[in-house]
Amino acid sequence: MTSLHRMLTIAALAACVSLLPAEDKPAPAAVAPNEGEVKALFNGKNLDGWVNVNCHPDTFFVKGDEIITTGTPTGFLRTEKQYENFELDFDWMHIEKEKMANSGLFVWGDPLPAVGTQYTRGIEVQVLINYAPKDGWATSHGDIFSIHGARCTPDRPHPTRKGMERCLPSENRVKGGGEWNHYKVIANDGAIKLHVNGKEVSGVSKSNPRKGYLALESEGAECHFKNIKIKELPSTNPKPEECAKVAEGHVSLFNGTDLKGWSTKEGEWKVAGAVLKCTGTADIMTEKRYGAAELIFDWKVPQNTEKAQCVVSVGGAPLIITLPNGVKPGSWQRQTFRVEKARGVAPIAFKATEGLELMNVFVHELKGNK
Repeated sequence: MTSLHRMLTIAALAACVSLLPAEDKPAPAAVAPNEGEVKALFNGKNLDGWVNVNCHPDTFFVKGDEIITTGTPTGFLRTEKQYENFELDFDWMHIEKEKMANSGLFVWGDPLPAVGTQYTRGIEVQVLINYAPKDGWATSHGDIFSIHGARCTPDRPHPTRKGMERCLPSENRVKGGGEWNHYKVIANDGAIKLHVNGKEVSGVSKSNPRKGYLALESEGAECHFKNIKIKELPSTNPKPEECAKVAEGHVSLFNGTDLKGWSTKEGEWKVAGAVLKCTGTADIMTEKRYGAAELIFDWKVPQNTEKAQCVVSVGGAPLIITLPNGVKPGSWQRQTFRVEKARGVAPIAFKATEGLELMNVFVHELKGNK
């Protein structure tokens, strides 16, 4: 075949392809935003791009080029956007040199905490030092495990607790308090591999969810984070049931530390362990007034309570909540109260009930709210 014939043949084939119906043409590969590009997840100046979910405003702060958590109260700081597949690099350091110091990275988490806890459902990458339980169920060197309803399969079966969804590291590489550690987290198609100070030591697979928010944990100890960088990888198309919930604009009404933003008689409600507890007979209400809104909160009454209920008011509309059939007092319950047509603008109020405990109190003001 002459060169001219080859050129004509190629041109004819190209023309045939261009005439194919759109559905017969090869679809271009989906490309995630910033895919393949290393991006700073923390700008080194402020917490833009991050959301303090349920902690006091001072719990997470920026100093120098570091994100620092005081560890009090317990809770988490999450990214504004969700991530699926990625390579994440960051450095971390605990200050405590002798006692146990705990924190963590949550992968593929929900935007709000799970019921009855300050932490999200997801996969946790442990950030821990000075911990060595006698039965060897956990380590201070990069465990990975599912929390609060998430699922995963450890790369190696747990050595002391059969069926536990926790991968212990193959090697002890984490440095102690006052020293920086480097973590590289590779997350892809439901699998997570953790590199500690330059070497892979632990991993899990078949995670659910496998798309969601990333978060830094506050858990009782001062911890520093810096050089947080991420490179997104191509999507592996998770099903809806494999994705974390999406944030809907709820903001916390309770900072887990004190009664700022609330009004009640002195001594009638107290804060302990990031929980708000009724200790008297006076109601408690927000200082801010709300109209149409959606309120989400967890509530619990003591086991010996005869009348297990919680009474709350949003936008002037009251709601009496009782336990579901078959559920006994003493366990945390989540309640969502949505008022689309408020009677007016009023504080969100909880009626005093003996022994009532509240946590994870979030509100989302609805369109048209004044």
